[in-house]
Amino acid sequence: MQGVFKNLKGDRAIWAVAALLAVFSFLPVYSASSNLAYLYGDGSTLPYLLKHAAHLLLGFAIMYGVHKIPFHYFKGLSILVLPVVVVLLLVTLSQGATIEGANASRWIRVPFVGVTFQTSTLAAVVLLTYVARYLSRIKDKQVSFKETLLPLWLPVFVVLALILPANFSTTAIIFCMVVMLVFIGGYPLKYLGIVLGAGLILLTLFVLTAKAFPGVFPNRVDTWINRVENFADGEDTEADYQIKQAKIAIASGGITGLGPGKSVQKNFLPQSSSDFIYAVIVEEFGMIGAYFLMALYLLLLFRLVIVAHKSDSIFGKLLVIGVGLPIVFQALINMAVAVEFFPVTGQTLPLISSGGTSIWMTCLALGMVLSVSAKRQAVIEEETETIENPLDILSETL
Repeated sequence: MQGVFKNLKGDRAIWAVAALLAVFSFLPVYSASSNLAYLYGDGSTLPYLLKHAAHLLLGFAIMYGVHKIPFHYFKGLSILVLPVVVVLLLVTLSQGATIEGANASRWIRVPFVGVTFQTSTLAAVVLLTYVARYLSRIKDKQVSFKETLLPLWLPVFVVLALILPANFSTTAIIFCMVVMLVFIGGYPLKYLGIVLGAGLILLTLFVLTAKAFPGVFPNRVDTWINRVENFADGEDTEADYQIKQAKIAIASGGITGLGPGKSVQKNFLPQSSSDFIYAVIVEEFGMIGAYFLMALYLLLLFRLVIVAHKSDSIFGKLLVIGVGLPIVFQALINMAVAVEFFPVTGQTLPLISSGGTSIWMTCLALGMVLSVSAKRQAVIEEETETIENPLDILSETL
């Protein structure tokens, strides 16, 4: 066991937070899966627990493997993988899958394996890595908007355009993260204002087109508008069913909760093991469990800032911010939806919710962050050895 820990490089606090989140996730996932087992299985939750364990095991294997790769390799990999991501998004969008009449073509099925994969999550990590690479190249250089249009903004808008028809919330999160990253990277504010205006115009055109030709994207825009309107007006409609059940679960939890596995509302929440698992956690573990979970994500945020600050490379700093902060941002959105601080988005709780793609991509992003941290750690160790070696030689001479 000591040999295993010795091979774990990078920020130990990030490793610890990821491990705590993963271990804790078994309790709510095992409990919330009872509803799925009753509806689609034979009543046994064990297969869902084993599936979740397999997802986590593969996720941590990805994290371990990625954190061993020198982070500067991700520059070239982002260029190579970005076209592959675009092709995958095109394939995903062309499937035209629908859920309850709404376009929800977010997944592709991996041939010969039978595993579904949500391509937009991979696209987010690759795109943000690509943006970090480009910003590190133009750092402290005078660039015009025209010079950045093709190499920077064209890939961003192509990827977002392919995700938008089926997943507005993910598109919005990725766009916000890109804007934040280019702002931190020193991109001129006057150019950034042009990009924001162009993004708003393109979104408006998409909504108008979808409304004019409803057969192209069945009911998807109507779903977005209804969710926002229901959230703003506070009306009691069928669209608010999940929020109502989540609020009942949270109110039932109190300070200490009902206890592990004793949630009642998990039987009424349609996405109890994924999108609304935070409500189940609060019901079973109370405010103590809710604040503990929030504290873990905030600790992760703190360590991400520390790793970014200590990195000697501009690309390293931007990479940590680009792929790391969306994890915390997604977690806060998931929690905000459960307590009705935010409209329903369909975002999972990183490393807690069931679902292989979310876990794997979160682990991929954390592995990249740990790679940056490991490089800094290696530099410190080399400097320490350089300082100690002359003393050793002097001691041997005497």
